Amino acid sequence: MSFPKLAKIRQQFPAESIENIPAVMTEQFQRIKADEKIKSGMEIAITVGSRGIANIPLIVKSVADEIKKRGATPFIIPAMGSHGGATAEGQIEVLEGLGVTEESTGCEIRSSMDVVEIGQTSDGIPVYLDKHAHNADGIIIMGRVKPHTDFKKEIESGLLKMASIGIGKHKQALALHTYGIKGIRDMMPDVGKVVFKQPNTLFGIAIVENAHEETAIIEAIENDRIEEREKELLAEAFKMMPSLPVDKIDILVVDEIGKNYSGTGMDTNIIGRIRVLGVEEPGNPDIKYVIASNLSEASHGNALGIGLADLTTQRLFEKIDFKAMNENVVTSTFLDRAKIPIVLDNDQEALKAALRATWGVAPEEARIVRIPNTLHIGDLYVSEVIFNELMDKENIEVLEDLQEMKFGEDGYFLPMKHE
Repeated sequence: MSFPKLAKIRQQFPAESIENIPAVMTEQFQRIKADEKIKSGMEIAITVGSRGIANIPLIVKSVADEIKKRGATPFIIPAMGSHGGATAEGQIEVLEGLGVTEESTGCEIRSSMDVVEIGQTSDGIPVYLDKHAHNADGIIIMGRVKPHTDFKKEIESGLLKMASIGIGKHKQALALHTYGIKGIRDMMPDVGKVVFKQPNTLFGIAIVENAHEETAIIEAIENDRIEEREKELLAEAFKMMPSLPVDKIDILVVDEIGKNYSGTGMDTNIIGRIRVLGVEEPGNPDIKYVIASNLSEASHGNALGIGLADLTTQRLFEKIDFKAMNENVVTSTFLDRAKIPIVLDNDQEALKAALRATWGVAPEEARIVRIPNTLHIGDLYVSEVIFNELMDKENIEVLEDLQEMKFGEDGYFLPMKHE
């Protein structure tokens, strides 16, 4: 079977980013009057999640340095629900995979799955808090505000989610996910509000990224403004969000899936697939077949999101840690996302199968897009039909002209460099 030629292009997204993160952090601590909240001798917990956030080691270090300036001792709490196999050791490994270590941040990591029940919501949902955070003199809840991969609402992924499912660990995740999509969409914010009302919760730090996965906004937010400001920042995040260059695609090849790229392995906002009972599927983009080629090392075998693909490779399949993945997906209750698609020997065979199933479309006319992952979609490959549609657009730069697909001797695509 013949394959269509591919061209490598770069999408240009309008974006502003922060050049001096430590300086911005200093400004934010001063703006929020941190001297009144952080006193000498205090121990302050900083929440760090499992997502692939740009500059996260430097951001954490900058927060820690501001705490130290005020004579207090910072430490890190892994705030990632059931990720890392729902173990304290596994969550430290996830942080290490993100570059967040005691060496890189200058502060201790205290990891535990033990929690303390601190109250209930008006719906009777118990609210849990990591024991180290509960015992700390202060907590700074930090996280990225971005569109969620499971639902759409005014509050999605952000500080309230970090304050609930993140810092409440596996027990909080179970308590909310028991209610399915209602639990994380409708009940989650109320759990987070209880945590932000705790006497030792000092304030939040929100991070927003631009379309190039660069830090665009860092903002310290007072507890009583969290809900209001998070809604506004989510709207900003939506405006800055990247997208694939076309809506109609026959085959999307994703070189790597992984928890460091999205909580669902592949960002549902990018691929237009959610696959959660009770949630309507997006209309765009319209993709017939998704091929998941590999699993990132930073995922430590957790291939959650593989169920969003239609085909995968033997390479990826052999990297799956089913215990870690199943723990995550059973906790979430979104079981479709861990279903194993058709497993082919390599990229070449997966493409042949997908092209064979693209009814009525000649291989050379197939609309194919290849991306490194769903987080980095600035540089990507497109087939000839799509290339001809895009080549005159102002935001498209041609990096490599149309040429034959390049596979290694093992039948896998040669690694893609991206910015």
